[in-house]
Amino acid sequence: WTKWLATMVILTVLCASLHAQIIYVGQVGSDKIGEYDATTGAVINANFIVGLNDPWGLVLSGNNLFVANCASGTIGKYGATTGAVINANFITALDGPSGLALTGNSLFVANYDGNMVGQYNAITGAAINANFITGLYGAWGLALSGNNLFVANGGSGGSVGQYNATTGAAINASFITGLNSPIALALSGTHLFVANYSSGTVGEYNATTGAVINANFITGLNYPYGLALSGNNLFVTNTGSSAVSEYNASTGAAINANFITGLSFPNGLAVTPAPTPKPTPTPIPGPIAAPRS
Repeated sequence: WTKWLATMVILTVLCASLHAQIIYVGQVGSDKIGEYDATTGAVINANFIVGLNDPWGLVLSGNNLFVANCASGTIGKYGATTGAVINANFITALDGPSGLALTGNSLFVANYDGNMVGQYNAITGAAINANFITGLYGAWGLALSGNNLFVANGGSGGSVGQYNATTGAAINASFITGLNSPIALALSGTHLFVANYSSGTVGEYNATTGAVINANFITGLNYPYGLALSGNNLFVTNTGSSAVSEYNASTGAAINANFITGLSFPNGLAVTPAPTPKPTPTPIPGPIAAPRS
């Protein structure tokens, strides 16, 4: 019985470690992506993917990690478990690719310099519509909610637009206005978080109406660039302080402002989904000893 119980404890620890959540951090200063524990911030592999070219945007799809290389105008595809190259030139001939979003087999790419959003096949990399949404101004961050695609326009008069994710048609091109270089978006239910690069803030808005919930949900940041959500934790890259910070997604309170440090111009973030809890196995008792006579 004692040996069986010890074996179960060891297996439980091993399974927990194998299924730990991971946070990926793109770093423009060193052209690489680091891999970290999403619970503790501990380094798993600081050089998970190297040899990139201004990796601004990241998005996960199962065991695939897509990376937007802004300087080379490409999207690379890598193994999310190993970091191995699947196709470093999965999509090419882009114009300042930055934000990424994915639904089904559709990969959306915001082209900052091209002022547009393109739509591509996430399996083959083929263009579905390279000019899916046009007429933007400094297209940067993307976020999806059902059939709504939100686009952060980081140019003059910063705004977030809302578009039909099937047709690209504008639902409301001025869904949220009066922002200050909006650069990253993250969604949690009906809450849309917007990172304002120039003002060092994250604002919280109603994802259905665009109404302000709290324009200063998080303040005092140092050029926030990337956002990622995991449950009730909101991660923010502070490019100016070379760190990733962790906040409570309900209150905006700091959990750990120095969650990951020692980075090199961190920007894009991606977090693996939380593991699905499995039922606890029922212990199998050992043999019952015969009663003494």
